[in-house]
Amino acid sequence: MQRRTFINKSSAAAIAIGLTPSIFFQEDNDYTITELMGKEDIELFGKDINLRKEAHDAFLEMKKAAYNDGIDLKIVSSFRNYDRQRAIFERKYLTYTVDDEMNPLDAIDKIIEYSTIPGTSRHHWGTDIDVVDGYRKVDGDVLVPHKYEGEGPYVDFKNWMDENSETYGFYLVYTNDSKRRGFKYEPWHYSYAPLSIPMLEQFRSKNIASLLLREDYEGAEHFTMGFLRSYIQNNILDINRNLL
Repeated sequence: MQRRTFINKSSAAAIAIGLTPSIFFQEDNDYTITELMGKEDIELFGKDINLRKEAHDAFLEMKKAAYNDGIDLKIVSSFRNYDRQRAIFERKYLTYTVDDEMNPLDAIDKIIEYSTIPGTSRHHWGTDIDVVDGYRKVDGDVLVPHKYEGEGPYVDFKNWMDENSETYGFYLVYTNDSKRRGFKYEPWHYSYAPLSIPMLEQFRSKNIASLLLREDYEGAEHFTMGFLRSYIQNNILDINRNLL
């Protein structure tokens, strides 16, 4: 598959700030629906990075810059295929419906506060990362918003990313905008815009709801066309406007 080449980093740092990410990519690549749904093997790069080549290279440049400022960018999660996302969804669904005795529809609503329906995760694309500061020793779950605020351990990391990540093409996906719907605020989730923008454009052009109705896993039998259309609008598309 022909791959996009991101503009030279030496010039990117000088011109990226204040510009929309759409200038960074060329629309010269087609992605299959199975690829976009995480059902195809894709070429990934970097030990413990696992991103497409362009995203991998940009991340390493960003990591070097952060390191010079006392921040160790550590990826917690990057590429995740369809089967892995299905396992996450099913585990949560069974926990909520069997262990917690929740109504199936309430269980699904709770799952999609933070977790995607299999086949719709941005982590399927090899462009998105959940990232923290590896220098900080943190107990328990690191992917909780309060640890990035106030006196939290990741405040310095968050401030550095706010100031610098877009220079390297990485944009926060699920922002802390009170008007935004869908997935809750995730201050750890960043997307490499030069690739993810055209991928989302192609993904949203497909009949996603109809495709999801054909899937077979725990909880999927409760999906309706109305629910899926709302999910697509709120969870897939109501994101950082710079990534649309």
